[in-house]
Amino acid sequence: MSEVRFDLIRYANCWEDADVLLEGLQAKPGHKILSIASGGDNSLALLATNPELVMAIDLSEAQLHLVELKKIAIREMSNEELWIFLGINKGSNRLLTYHLLRSNLSSPARDFWDGIPEVIANGIVHAGKFEKYFGFFRKWILPFIHSRKKIRGLLEPKSADFQEQFYHSTWNSFAWKTLFRVFFSRFVLGKYGRDPEFLNEVTVPVSEFIFKKAEEELRNPKCQQNYFLRFILLGNFGDSFPFYLRPENLNVIRQNLDCLQLHQGLLQDGFARNHFDRFNLSNIFEYMTDPVFNELATIIYSGANQDARFGYWNLMVPRYLPNACPDFFKADKDLARTLSKVDKGFFYRHFLVDVRI
Repeated sequence: MSEVRFDLIRYANCWEDADVLLEGLQAKPGHKILSIASGGDNSLALLATNPELVMAIDLSEAQLHLVELKKIAIREMSNEELWIFLGINKGSNRLLTYHLLRSNLSSPARDFWDGIPEVIANGIVHAGKFEKYFGFFRKWILPFIHSRKKIRGLLEPKSADFQEQFYHSTWNSFAWKTLFRVFFSRFVLGKYGRDPEFLNEVTVPVSEFIFKKAEEELRNPKCQQNYFLRFILLGNFGDSFPFYLRPENLNVIRQNLDCLQLHQGLLQDGFARNHFDRFNLSNIFEYMTDPVFNELATIIYSGANQDARFGYWNLMVPRYLPNACPDFFKADKDLARTLSKVDKGFFYRHFLVDVRI
């Protein structure tokens, strides 16, 4: 990971489904939770469980500045103002709003955001390298494949049979199959979407893997309510928001914002002062070698309280804590299998839930 840049916003949103994460972790009031920060969405969502602590940890200072700004915006703004400021709803005064918020930020975060006013003006949920990658696809590739009308036709309500029929008769054209595989190839994804080093451990054909995962989702009527898919194809979440932005969740999240701590460093750095009851591990195991993963599994065990639960995703590199340390972890296979079927993060291989023995 020595060549990976951590001075830019790589993910403006969390591309893991908070609904399945919360159901898998089954966090209880008073728990201490360690969460990979990323875009901050899922760390904020975990505040809805009334924890004692959510420590959002990340190697990237830029990602933590993003989480901090989202935290302050949630605290200081109404729901409608928040949705406009983040870039989910239309609005033209985001820079003015930012200048009203900036005194609440830490000095490093303030310096970071002061330096990129154009990102604020455009809405910070569109700021990440990953989001810009999808934006390029949406602007320059997708129009050569499907019209806006066909995209909306894919997502409009219909039965399972009609969704399947629409996919095969209207959507899965030669242009779709060809250009999709080119754009989501190992080279293009690594260079413009993620980072080449993030794919070092991947041995499967990247474009074919992603195409098959997309096909499974687009043939299924559940795609009609998938806010991740709407963002990719239409540029925003539509009427179905991520967990942390839904009106029914924002009030309790606001009440618990003081429980959210931000920490820059490695995952194990979080164990210096705390042991944790719940872990949101995102898909970090994807990026490390087997020896590093096996060593980290032992370290995670040492920082976990009895009966701790761990939620994480496998993308193209299958990694399992119980395989690394069978005496320390056991898999909640039935729950993980159930949640993987409804996971809106359709590009993942599966969502996993493990328990500390």
